[in-house]
Amino acid sequence: MRRQREPQRGRALPGAVGALCRALPPRARPSPDTLRRAKFDRPQASLDFWRLLYALLKQIHGGKWAESDAIDNQIRFVKSALWYHGYGRLELYQLSSDGSAGSRELLLAFSWVLHRLDLLEQLLARNRVKTGDEASVCTCEDDQRSSQKCTTETAPEYGLGGRVDVRYLQWLNGRLRFQWWNLHAQHQEQCSLLHKIHSSTSGSHMDQILGHFSVTETDLVRHPENYKQLLQILESETRQLEAFLEWKQLEPVYWQWMETVLDNVAEEGAVCESQDTHVAKIRLRKVTSRCLWADSLTGQINRLSRDLRALCDQLHKLVTHQKAVWFEKSLPYSDPPAHVEMHSSVRERLLRFTCIPCTAPQEEMASAGSGDAPSDASQAALVSSLHTSTLQNKGLHTKKGFAE
Repeated sequence: MRRQREPQRGRALPGAVGALCRALPPRARPSPDTLRRAKFDRPQASLDFWRLLYALLKQIHGGKWAESDAIDNQIRFVKSALWYHGYGRLELYQLSSDGSAGSRELLLAFSWVLHRLDLLEQLLARNRVKTGDEASVCTCEDDQRSSQKCTTETAPEYGLGGRVDVRYLQWLNGRLRFQWWNLHAQHQEQCSLLHKIHSSTSGSHMDQILGHFSVTETDLVRHPENYKQLLQILESETRQLEAFLEWKQLEPVYWQWMETVLDNVAEEGAVCESQDTHVAKIRLRKVTSRCLWADSLTGQINRLSRDLRALCDQLHKLVTHQKAVWFEKSLPYSDPPAHVEMHSSVRERLLRFTCIPCTAPQEEMASAGSGDAPSDASQAALVSSLHTSTLQNKGLHTKKGFAE
């Protein structure tokens, strides 16, 4: 059965990757070949992935960007944005600033952003065609009243050593009030003009429920030569939405493929970890030969680590079972899809790969090995700190599991 699924997944994989690429904005649309090369860590795909992440994260944060921006500035922004969103895989932040390597790490980061930030949904919402009738609720007056009420509570007290002139603060406060009033006046003017457009075009629309033209439709009536440009934009958005629907159908195939990428990363990490473990054992023998208390401390660390892994596994099983129950409640007359558990396992592995490892206890033990044996009080304090950090890690994994 598994052999029969492999050819099917291999045939569906190009369609899933192609749909994902077409669902991205036109200015930040990679080729499917870029993702394939990144799986095998080809250096040719590194620069393309840095530019892709730069363009996507810039659009999420609402900033302006250009393809001519320096590559080192792009890499610096991508690392800062990923760190801001909570991406904790340290191997990405250790990549060079020239973008010459690390395409597989960038593929992991891209998949993490795709899952964790709802990347496609955010970009579709931001880049959709606007009708011009959107009007936000202005809260300038409310903010001004609340700021006036809280002035006596939040104003810092500066002494003579602070060298802050009260007149300068009064000038800043007046300038800020003027900007608020200006923004409020512009907002009122926008609402007034929008009301005029709706009133003057009332009864002209084919839709009797709507009854009036939008700002975009009114502009087309006045300038009919602009319809070709609007038609091109609408056709592009339609193709992007069709690609998004196709991607949602083929999304499990992509996450199965990402599981193979995670397997490759885990195999290479196991080789490097075995080498590091051999070196660490040599250092640990030197430490334990000088410190008799290190054996008991190492045993307590190992027990805490095993308890933490067991709790993470139990939490993962509980979340998977709860998702299946919710799915059955939402669709009582259909069987839950087979990819629910697989999809959750792949996302859980991505989260584990992006967790920041805690190496403080080993450093403390190694530094303590050079001196004399500590007292009972210091041993108890160290074990207490280890137990506290483990409980914090349990809480972190618990939050991540329920966020899934």
